[in-house]
Amino acid sequence: MHDIGKQSPALTTDNLTHCYGERIALDRVSLEVAPRQIFGLLGPNGGGKTTLFRILSTLVKPRSGSAKIFGLDLLRDTAVLRHRLGVVFQAPSLDKKLKVRENLAHQGRLYGLTGGPLRERIDHLLLEFNLRDRASDLVETLSGGLQRRVEIAKSLIHRPELLLLDEPSTGLDPRARIDLWQTLYRLRDQQSVTVLLTTHLMEEAERCDRVAIIDHGRIVAEGEPETLRAGIGGEVISARARNASSLGERIAESLGVEVSVLNDEVRIEQPEGARFISRLMEGFPGEIDSVTLAKPTLEDVFIAKTGRRLREEEEEDEVAR
Repeated sequence: MHDIGKQSPALTTDNLTHCYGERIALDRVSLEVAPRQIFGLLGPNGGGKTTLFRILSTLVKPRSGSAKIFGLDLLRDTAVLRHRLGVVFQAPSLDKKLKVRENLAHQGRLYGLTGGPLRERIDHLLLEFNLRDRASDLVETLSGGLQRRVEIAKSLIHRPELLLLDEPSTGLDPRARIDLWQTLYRLRDQQSVTVLLTTHLMEEAERCDRVAIIDHGRIVAEGEPETLRAGIGGEVISARARNASSLGERIAESLGVEVSVLNDEVRIEQPEGARFISRLMEGFPGEIDSVTLAKPTLEDVFIAKTGRRLREEEEEDEVAR
């Protein structure tokens, strides 16, 4: 966990609520993000995280509630705040027919940078993001990982204090994802930039200093990833069976434990998982097709709070569309 110390929050939201017609996209969301922290919003597609992202990036006004960034009111001080925010959207915003340097220069001029100061800032970012040898390349010739680095460099041209990223790993291969996170850690540690990102990837959320899990517009859990995992209360046993519902009921009654059933899988949380598996196999011989034991993950936290897998929630959202 990155040590952020006792400081005033970089971002706070208080009962933020937003609707699209009759559908509630955000339901009284209250959050606090500390300075120099990487804060992750983890949730399924359609869970509300992108709506919150659009509100915080000043693109959408909430139906009700409030938000402050560095003590400034999001709605009242919007123009001032836009100069303190860097935003990287999920959809690419680069002009692919322009060169890398030209993209950065265009963005800088939008923020009033010109002449020597603009050139110096571009040169610094090209060095910072290891892009100097690609400065004269057309963006359309770059790999997805390189384009993402240019996107982030572009968002930092005006030296923002808060960087907002919507699904930053989308379309990136594993190597590019590692590079992305090295960049984010460097921004946090060396330039004191606060980062808030949305993601539906568990492994990405695990890298954050703090995580809020959002589902159906509500925050269902918040904390450091390690603390959230520890709240599960032990190890996670997953037993697959042909009739998981019946097996789960009988396990709960016979062994006096709480169980959850997801499709063909009975899930049980126990502090001494290996010992419990022995009791399980002895008590229900021939009924269990396979059993696994694992340390809790953020996926388990999501299941504990919602009763569903995050991927199942995404699939339901895709069907609804």
